[in-house]
Amino acid sequence: IEQIEGEVSTYSLSNNYPNPFNPSTKIRFTIPERGNVSLKIFNLLGSEVAELVKGEIEAGTYDISFNASNLPSGIYFYQLIAGEFLQTKKMILIK
Repeated sequence: IEQIEGEVSTYSLSNNYPNPFNPSTKIRFTIPERGNVSLKIFNLLGSEVAELVKGEIEAGTYDISFNASNLPSGIYFYQLIAGEFLQTKKMILIK
């Protein structure tokens, strides 16, 4: 996980890049205040396949890499939970 400098005023979860991807992609998210954050990856059936962030982190913008070399091709979802903020987005793994 890499923190990016700059002032932050809102929660956000960006689209992963690249998408579709093989085998790794980057996910960017922003949190405006220190707090507990969870960033998880789910398969199409709703099963959790990875937990990229879990715990308390400082306010800021973060880039995190996700390597899916151990997963089959398909559609996956990534979900950010931070305080009252919850957002889920779709990504596609093509091998």
